[in-house]
Amino acid sequence: MKKYLLLLALPCILYAFVKPSEIYKVDVTRSKIEWTGRKVTGFHTGELKLASGQLNLNNGKIFSGTFEIDMNSMSSTDLTGANATKLLGHLKSDDFFATDKNPASKFAITKVDYLDRNRANITGNLVIKGISNPLTFPATISQKNGVLVCVATGIKVDRTKYDIKY
Repeated sequence: MKKYLLLLALPCILYAFVKPSEIYKVDVTRSKIEWTGRKVTGFHTGELKLASGQLNLNNGKIFSGTFEIDMNSMSSTDLTGANATKLLGHLKSDDFFATDKNPASKFAITKVDYLDRNRANITGNLVIKGISNPLTFPATISQKNGVLVCVATGIKVDRTKYDIKY
């Protein structure tokens, strides 16, 4: 039975610091990753923050980008108090993300296939615990008043590919 860590949403709200090369820097204060971890007896939800990121555009279309995820920013949104502390301690341990040794995960876009003006399939390499695997997911993309907004939902990450034991 395959086990997945399901990332439900990866909203990236980016302010435009537009230069001739069209580089958009991530607004890390407004961007986040919402995660859902599933287990046999249920699931847990939470959030992660981005430490940095940028998207590179050519003729108004994304062609590459990089994101650094602050793994120590992991929080729980379904538990509070001692239960949340216990869950987060376990998720940050060597059994899961080993955040003491691996404080950051990364995603680098390698290919973007536009389906239409506002929808694309984004492919890249996701690095967790120093292990890199390809990942493709759909995203919606919009630009207005110098702000680029990207939202991806339903991203499935197979935890077993990243030496996550439980």
